[in-house]
Amino acid sequence: MFNFSINPIDLELLTQLHDRYKNCRSGTVASYIPELAKMNPDAFSICIATVDGEMLSVGDDRQLFTIQSISKVFTYGMALEDRGRDMLLSKVGVEPTGDLFNSIIRLDENSKRPDNPMVNAGAIATTNLIQGDTTTDGLGPTATDRLNRILNAFRAYAGRDLYVDSAVFMSERATGHRNRALAHLMRHFEMMDDRIDETLDLYFQQCALLVDCRDLALMAATLANNGINPRSGVRAIESEYVRDLLSVMYTCGMYNFAGEWAYQVGLPGKSGVSGGIIAVVPGKMGIAVFSPPLDVHGNSVRGVKVCEDLSNICKLHLFDRC
Repeated sequence: MFNFSINPIDLELLTQLHDRYKNCRSGTVASYIPELAKMNPDAFSICIATVDGEMLSVGDDRQLFTIQSISKVFTYGMALEDRGRDMLLSKVGVEPTGDLFNSIIRLDENSKRPDNPMVNAGAIATTNLIQGDTTTDGLGPTATDRLNRILNAFRAYAGRDLYVDSAVFMSERATGHRNRALAHLMRHFEMMDDRIDETLDLYFQQCALLVDCRDLALMAATLANNGINPRSGVRAIESEYVRDLLSVMYTCGMYNFAGEWAYQVGLPGKSGVSGGIIAVVPGKMGIAVFSPPLDVHGNSVRGVKVCEDLSNICKLHLFDRC
């Protein structure tokens, strides 16, 4: 049992929530990326990781799936470290949007920036700003340098090496015409440089990283622990930028469901179209749920229900403590 100033969470509670929703048949598996359409709609897991390194999980917690848009949180952190707040803010805003995550028109009318780094346009612009850990050609970071930078950063969060699912990557690459349109529109307004194809490949690869529910819980717990992985002790992101990530997650992480999420769950959160959701209880723990069927907003149906119940039962909402 995890004892906090908030109500305790134990395996019995997670098991009860898993039993409550495992037969839920609402939602549909994402099909606009052909490989994702093959996912098992019955796969379902819940995992909690604390800032002390403890972990509880139920269900299919070792089932691998691609991280998809949850990756946007962590690449945003990389871009902040590489470029700083002021430069990044000149390229990507931090305003919530009521439009779909892949809306073709999400550029600010005046600044021409994408609204925020959690929609596709903002995430592509963010990935464009990521540098490499090293340079190999004497002229600047290559695509390989930049991919290694991404892989190394995700390793620090997850505590293990993560790998790209090549089938999903190629599926996204072959069908990502809308994302290409967004990238070229941003290039027209000088929100991106000329490395459009390279950046899109990096973006598709980061979305195709394979994780399980335990990985996501630990990655969320790393943010809850001010950027330090609770199990390895490795710092994944400088502490000064953790606030930025949590702020954007809270206001923008759940797309055009972000307002209701903030109202009902009250925690920084992020979803992905493969069915993953993470939520961060600052200073306490990370929560992860995996279940592929999605609602109309592109969020896991079971994942949202579990997070709502955990927040209500355990008094996790940030404003429960006011």
